[in-house]
Amino acid sequence: MAAETTLVSDIAARYATALFELAREQDALDAVERDLATIRAALAESDDLRNVVRNPIFGRATQSAAMAAVLEKMGVGALVANFIGVVTTNRRLFALDGMALGFQRQLALHRGEVAAEVTSAHALSPAQRDGIATELKAAMRTDVSLEERVDPDILGGLVVRIGSRMIDTSLATKLRNLRFAMKGAE
Repeated sequence: MAAETTLVSDIAARYATALFELAREQDALDAVERDLATIRAALAESDDLRNVVRNPIFGRATQSAAMAAVLEKMGVGALVANFIGVVTTNRRLFALDGMALGFQRQLALHRGEVAAEVTSAHALSPAQRDGIATELKAAMRTDVSLEERVDPDILGGLVVRIGSRMIDTSLATKLRNLRFAMKGAE
């Protein structure tokens, strides 16, 4: 499993770098960032879209047609649409979310920001996102770029990772700690 994760990470990193360089050359970093955020939100919300992206049973033609229709409906720009076309043709669509995260990390470095990965049980509202960004900016004393993930398994609370630091206030971790403490009391 670790080897598979590393393979996906390596693939995602290479494609993210290529997209970042292309977007920088075309002075389209902000547009690409918006388009990728839109795509990531759609992936988080739609089981059907995630299935098309991650299921290897779908052929290139099916994935290409589905993604082209979805991207057109979302109003995604030509640069990102063409990029995803290449990703689909190369059968690397399963790593799309990692590519978007990799792009976001490179963009944060380019802007001089610190990237913070925030995992929540449900998608954050704009007010929650702004509040978290403000608190992290004050704590880190620098601009912070949020990378959001949704993981229903944490039940509630947040898991925040900034570099090698992790703050875990998730309900799942609190319950696990309580269960461990209760075993010690027996």
